[in-house]
Amino acid sequence: MAVQAVGGPWPSYHLGPNQITCQGPTLSINPFVTKSHSYTLPRREYQRTPYYDNLDVNEDNVPDNPGDILFWQQTPTGQKDSHALNLGVSLTFSVPLDTSLADRCKALGDTQRRLLEQVLAHKKLDYELGRLKFCGDQALRGVIFRPGSAAAQICSDVVVIPKPDQVLPHKHKTNDQENDAAPLPLDSYLFAPDVVREDLKGESYALASP
Repeated sequence: MAVQAVGGPWPSYHLGPNQITCQGPTLSINPFVTKSHSYTLPRREYQRTPYYDNLDVNEDNVPDNPGDILFWQQTPTGQKDSHALNLGVSLTFSVPLDTSLADRCKALGDTQRRLLEQVLAHKKLDYELGRLKFCGDQALRGVIFRPGSAAAQICSDVVVIPKPDQVLPHKHKTNDQENDAAPLPLDSYLFAPDVVREDLKGESYALASP
């Protein structure tokens, strides 16, 4: 009995839409169980053996009754069933001879994975910006999902705030106070010749800050 382990194609990994295929070392463990049962046909437990009459009375070395059978003897044939049971494990470890090809293939696979992650991030950004724009436009129009509904979570994290540098309608409260400014002499250091005003009585006033 012999057990033979025949190595087939190594496991291949296909990565990305470009179908980058990489192969690497493999470990193959093949347990096996073999059983055999042998027997002979036709199956006979006993075999009949004839005993001939070898009587030679005159001693001429010739049987007096040649061919006469005195009796038949049953002899066991000894036929037996043979059983054989074998257990074992076949272990195979395969290593590629050119490991640089495997390294380059893995590097290409990592690059392909990063590119796919960037595409996924870009699509996710497009989705989030589209959701933000839609929910914001609808909120400005006064249309929102009913709070607590299954669809309300779509816009649950969108908040509408006033636009930057936007002047909203507002009111200011002012306090009116009487102007108690006194006329300044012409030689005052606060006097500003270009902003002098004369009242009806001929007195001059300078518009200046203390």
